[in-house]
Amino acid sequence: MRLIDPFLIGFFRLTGYSLVDFFTGVFCLCMGCAVLGELTISAAIRLNRSHLKALKHEVSQKETLSMQAYADGDRVSYKALNKAANDVWGRYFFTMAAYSAGILWPVPFALGWMQTRFQNVDFQLAFPLNLVFGDYVGYPFIFIPMYIFTRIIFKYLRPRLPYFRGVQIMLDHPEKP
Repeated sequence: MRLIDPFLIGFFRLTGYSLVDFFTGVFCLCMGCAVLGELTISAAIRLNRSHLKALKHEVSQKETLSMQAYADGDRVSYKALNKAANDVWGRYFFTMAAYSAGILWPVPFALGWMQTRFQNVDFQLAFPLNLVFGDYVGYPFIFIPMYIFTRIIFKYLRPRLPYFRGVQIMLDHPEKP
């Protein structure tokens, strides 16, 4: 924590205006989380590409065989093959869901770091937000929507960034090596 603190806090001291600096720092921290999460997920997908490709091929093969059995009137084989295809598809789906969750791993660390620096900082809310959330909120109230915002921005930046351009091509065309 001590090693990264001077680097991270630098983003919160860019202009000398505390509110502007806070929002700028949160934006930079969130963008760092988004980039780090994307790097992690892209590495995991690249390392497991052959496994994912094999799962997709197996699903396709079992679906084709089940449809052929259905066309032949073999209901028992159709049901067995369809069940097998659903099982393989479930493994593929939950593998991809785990990868998607892996994008979020930097967020708790960023929030933990922010707690060490901004635990006692409160933001007063104006009407009508104060009716829902109370009069004051802390740093997570700013961080979470800012993280969502940076994920949306990164979605549009990814195809234009050198490394992530290749990742985007890999995601758009998974059948290519």
